[in-house]
Amino acid sequence: MEAAERGATRIADRVVAKIASQAAREALSGAPAGAGASPPYATVTVHDDIARVRVAVELAYPSDIGAQCGAVRRRIAERVRALAGMEVPEVTVGVERLHSVHTVSAGRERVR
Repeated sequence: MEAAERGATRIADRVVAKIASQAAREALSGAPAGAGASPPYATVTVHDDIARVRVAVELAYPSDIGAQCGAVRRRIAERVRALAGMEVPEVTVGVERLHSVHTVSAGRERVR
């Protein structure tokens, strides 16, 4: 029986967005996180096994923002391709906020 005769698999956009969010988190795991940083948030549009991803991240300041965004793009494309079998020609990374690496855990005072 041919694959087309057995049916089709459809992966919901929100599932691909969850994969992308986790991949962004993985890409940033080695980077220092500011206190109270929100986890990455992704939105995805899928059409014919091609996913276009937008991800919002919060980064530490000062840091190499370009390098971190590049790592996020590469990791998202890699993980979506591996886990969902989709090509990712476009990953838009939005840096929503910067956190000072000198800010310590919540409840403590800031270092100036």
